[in-house]
Amino acid sequence: MKYSKKYGKNYDLKTEYYEEIPNDHNDPLIDFLHKTIRIAVKILAVLMVFVIIWGIGDVVYVLYMRLMLPPVFLLSISDILATFGAFLAVLIAIEIFINITLYIRNDILPIKLVVATALMAISRKVIIFDFKEITPMYIIATASVVLALGITYWLISKKV
Repeated sequence: MKYSKKYGKNYDLKTEYYEEIPNDHNDPLIDFLHKTIRIAVKILAVLMVFVIIWGIGDVVYVLYMRLMLPPVFLLSISDILATFGAFLAVLIAIEIFINITLYIRNDILPIKLVVATALMAISRKVIIFDFKEITPMYIIATASVVLALGITYWLISKKV
């Protein structure tokens, strides 16, 4: 890597890549803190795996309970939406796990993936909306967030 007066030694002027938490640092305190953060991120990754496994168990349980209610083996629209919500929650947890592991491997935050995860999370919210219980202002606010995230994702994805 090249040295830059503006960004420090862990900045490559050619690729404009920098490490958010570099492996080595001149100051022992900062080096210790970086190692501590790396350990914390790894702990988060392990915990996220437990959340994903727990979420899969929840999906199975929700689906089983919905199918066992009379009439047996028939799902209403609200049952299907509850099942979709449980499925999407697990998929969002998997996306967050991928974000964490990419962060561990590359020391950079994959912005496009983070925005895509946020878009998936807000989309999950839209899918499980109960329009009988939410206000029009809540729908407008959610639509604004979806639009903002969609535009952000498009701008990030756009080839310059």
